[in-house]
Amino acid sequence: MTSPSNQSRAWVEIDLPAIDRNVGRIKQALPRHVRYVAVVKADAYGHGMPEVARRLLQAGVDAFAVANVAEAIRLREVGHEGDTLLLSPTLPDEVARAAENGFDLTINSLEEAKAFAAWGAAHGRKVRVHVKVDTGMGRAGVWHERAHAVFAEVLASPGLEWRGVYTHFSDADADAVYTAQQRRIFLDLLEAIPAAVRAKLLIHADNSAGLESFSAASPFNAVRIGLMQYGLPPSAGSFLASLKPDPVLSFHARVVLVKDLPKGTAVSYNRTKTLGRDSRVAVVAVGYGDGVPTAASNRGFFLVRGHRCPILGRVTMDQTVIDVTDVPAAAVGDVATILGAQGADRITVAEFCAWSDCIPWEALCTLTQRVQRVYRTDRT
Repeated sequence: MTSPSNQSRAWVEIDLPAIDRNVGRIKQALPRHVRYVAVVKADAYGHGMPEVARRLLQAGVDAFAVANVAEAIRLREVGHEGDTLLLSPTLPDEVARAAENGFDLTINSLEEAKAFAAWGAAHGRKVRVHVKVDTGMGRAGVWHERAHAVFAEVLASPGLEWRGVYTHFSDADADAVYTAQQRRIFLDLLEAIPAAVRAKLLIHADNSAGLESFSAASPFNAVRIGLMQYGLPPSAGSFLASLKPDPVLSFHARVVLVKDLPKGTAVSYNRTKTLGRDSRVAVVAVGYGDGVPTAASNRGFFLVRGHRCPILGRVTMDQTVIDVTDVPAAAVGDVATILGAQGADRITVAEFCAWSDCIPWEALCTLTQRVQRVYRTDRT
């Protein structure tokens, strides 16, 4: 196991063997024909893309998905030469770089389809593409009522290699009825693709939040896995809901000051907290500049010496004040745990998000670069 440097004031620990276990459980639960597309955009959801991608490759994922060309190039630098899907629209000045590297570009409109086809024809090579269909997300993808025209363009274009078709569910973890409606729209559209072509495509709609069982008649042959491989459980309605992934990331910082303050003292900016008793407080070297949202002010807790210590007042850029009155042994240099286990207690991502008015993706992705990443490689 690597350790935080002596200069580290805040760090996250990434348990790489936990990724192995999570991927193994997911792969074991999926039908053998279903390809595992590992989503590693946004620096692998804040976990550190190079290290995590290497581990995912060792664990046997089939392909990767990233947001854009720059992230895909980083994967190439890691040593991944296999399939890489760009999930976001590709800008015109990015097409050459993406196509020359053999990435799979997402088509979101008829105009994109024509532009990619023209580039392929002009350069004597086929651009690898997936068509994304907007079935009700209202974000990227061709609106489903216009999808037929895009399908026809891709089929007729010698400059394109059609490799996949997909959609994205907007409320899979909360609204099963709306998700079923989106799925039905997508399935109906698949019927417009010639059977011989459809049989060669990667067809995917599900992610960790909305995995549905794969029947023998289902055309889906791939899933996009993000949060679950990083240790966060899927929604209760997921096909993989029975799996219990192991937590991968924990977040820690050092106590840099401990002092006594009298009852009635106002703590931190704007005096949003006034002490109701004589208190012992600790200043922890972590704040919103590291990834602790100001929304957690006066709501969240850190663990110190295995005890929950409430946040006092506003979280500031570099420091957060916590109440250690009930932890009399607390001292400078102690580790405060923001996410993860300490002693017999654990602060989960779900709890952290409830205090912070954010979603799990946001909580992980907003851990900033000044927070050192420490990678555990042991299996203990």
